[in-house]
Amino acid sequence: MAGVRVLVGTSKGAFILTADAGRKKWEVSGPHFGGWEVYHLTGSPADPDRLYASQSTGWFGQLIQRSDDGGASWAPAGNDFNYQGEAGTHLWYDGTPRPFEFKRVWHLEPSAADPDVVYAGAEDAALFRSADGGGSWEELPALRQHASAPGWQPGAGGMCLHTIMLDPGDPGRIFTAISAAGAFRSDDGGTSWRPINRGLHSEGIPDEDAEVGHCVHRLARHQARPDVLFMQKHWDVMRSDNAGDSWQEVSGDLPTDFGFTIGVHAHEPDTVFVVPITSDSLHYPPDGKLRVYRSRSGGNEWEPLADGLPQRDCYVNVLRDAMAIDSLDECGVYFGTTGGQVYASADAGDSWAPIVHDLPRVLSVEVQTLP
Repeated sequence: MAGVRVLVGTSKGAFILTADAGRKKWEVSGPHFGGWEVYHLTGSPADPDRLYASQSTGWFGQLIQRSDDGGASWAPAGNDFNYQGEAGTHLWYDGTPRPFEFKRVWHLEPSAADPDVVYAGAEDAALFRSADGGGSWEELPALRQHASAPGWQPGAGGMCLHTIMLDPGDPGRIFTAISAAGAFRSDDGGTSWRPINRGLHSEGIPDEDAEVGHCVHRLARHQARPDVLFMQKHWDVMRSDNAGDSWQEVSGDLPTDFGFTIGVHAHEPDTVFVVPITSDSLHYPPDGKLRVYRSRSGGNEWEPLADGLPQRDCYVNVLRDAMAIDSLDECGVYFGTTGGQVYASADAGDSWAPIVHDLPRVLSVEVQTLP
């Protein structure tokens, strides 16, 4: 029988949650790498037993771990991240130039076709690729050395490259998003890049319609429609129907259009999920009510999904990488909170139940549909 494996990265280790297709009874494994921040834990679409984890601490730095048995055992992968070309500089808050630094890996994106190919998005805003299962890493330097890079600014969490999307039908096309620079697209496998932020508006930057400088929180899309992109920005939920060449706002009747995460239904390309957060200074749900909002029309018209979620005195946040969606026939949706809860819905958001209550602060959630 098919099942699911939910991969959870937290501020004090990684956890692996497994269930059958009914998704009612869960087994919890962890913490793996206890005490380490695990910014991202993910699996290979090409080999369900190949997992990658990005762990870091202020004391020991950054490590990539790899499992070849579904998380039963782990070993460090190659952790020599080879920067290409000059380190370069960027401007900091006070306008002074600062060198690029390698601080941590925020996101790992395995290839859908080859379990040994995996991409890594790092802080400060660098993109790496490994072709040997993480044994060695080479930077795709054209992004970090883009002409606009000297003007990029760090978001509140740092200058993180947090989203990587690979086009299953076009191996040369890669999408990335950087906070706070914006979204970028390559059509030649990372040899060159261009900003794709036309239509974005951001208050608080010198030119609110600038080509770069926007604080994009997350990108999402349906694999069957690679040119239709959805974005949760610092403010605004956005949609592009032309691979990012232009964007239009689809926040519609959301109670607030601030948030961090966004996801798309596995079988319904126009069904989108977001978690509204009160504001950029109040990182908790409006009125203390935790609600996922769902649009079945690709945006603008949204319905609250609250069955099984706390509707009073709830002041958690849901971070950018903390939502995932499985591909079972009745689509499952999962998200984790900064309060350590992981919620699951086996009916595309109509009802929710907690898998676990008391984990450390959840940084990322991914899900694998198992054979």
